[in-house]
Amino acid sequence: MEQSAVLRTRGNGVTAPSVADIRARLAALGPSPTLSDIGISDSLVSEADVLSAAPGREAWRPSLEATRPAGVLVPLVEREGEINILLTRRADHLHHHAGQISFPGGRKEEEDATIADTALREAAEEIGLDSRLVTILGVLPQYVTLTRFAITPVVGLLKPPLDLRADPFEVADIFEVPLAHLVDPAHHERHFREENGRRRGFYAIPYGDRFIWGATAGILVNFAALLASHG
Repeated sequence: MEQSAVLRTRGNGVTAPSVADIRARLAALGPSPTLSDIGISDSLVSEADVLSAAPGREAWRPSLEATRPAGVLVPLVEREGEINILLTRRADHLHHHAGQISFPGGRKEEEDATIADTALREAAEEIGLDSRLVTILGVLPQYVTLTRFAITPVVGLLKPPLDLRADPFEVADIFEVPLAHLVDPAHHERHFREENGRRRGFYAIPYGDRFIWGATAGILVNFAALLASHG
């Protein structure tokens, strides 16, 4: 049976789906291909070349032969009938991805029985989130980064009030963004840059003075595609 899209237009944008809609769509998600930074880059570079009638260029393609499992929590917060996504900004002194906006998460450790356990443990460590306040709704397709992490995004519903405390070593800020803004295709920007003589493409989702890009934006664009699909 065909399933209708759960994103609805409202004025110049879209309304966010309900928690029930999100849960149902995640439950219906069958086996799906692994997504990656490289796949997005290839797609965007090819698209840009076609639109500009430019000759084909070699996309940015480092080797990703080995991957390490990781889990991130995609935290949904329901406030007065609206759904927000909770995000963090990484501390500026970190050696990797300093200052970037990300989901709480990290690599899977031996003590983690499941990848959901990884996401919840990391969220507790990074932002002081009590796992008892989280209801797991499902998981999004795995996403492979250029740093060779195979990330499983675990979608969880958080129950306010939330008493969050950022780990000052890892997290500079905790904030929320309306889900409707993040999944609206009108806000999904395509960016390009040259690295080592090759062109790299990536998604970005600006929100006020914040710039969400890279793997975080890629996961959110995929989440939007899932919610908008008719499959």
